[in-house]
Amino acid sequence: MALDSVKIPKLSLTETLFGFFLRLVAVSCFWFGLNYWAMLIGFSFGGGERFDLLPVPWRVAATALAVIYPVAALGLWLLVSWGPVIWVVAAGAEIVMFKVYPQIFGAKPLIVILHAAVAVTFVLFRAAILHQRARLAKAARIDLP
Repeated sequence: MALDSVKIPKLSLTETLFGFFLRLVAVSCFWFGLNYWAMLIGFSFGGGERFDLLPVPWRVAATALAVIYPVAALGLWLLVSWGPVIWVVAAGAEIVMFKVYPQIFGAKPLIVILHAAVAVTFVLFRAAILHQRARLAKAARIDLP
């Protein structure tokens, strides 16, 4: 029976750390989503920033991010390919909000820096994983001279 079993390749340390990193980002996305929901329903800020009291740009942005962040959190937690894509949409929206339109949404440079740091870390992890896989594929070939 063991000879007929499908062999599942063992994950490298880099891939394991990458999965941990994605789940850490998922927890932060869920937290951001909860913060936006709390703002919209009047639970935070003493009810002063409820949906009906917000200006139109904030209504649009907060509503969209209150939905997108939990979806991104789910995708990142499950380690599926669409999770980082949805995170890029949410992070990109916040970067545009706080960097391009600070006169409407205010300036929050820490959020912009954190999103940039997560993006750079993601790219570095993916580059390291691709490098490892290419090295393993080259070592596994038997037709090399």
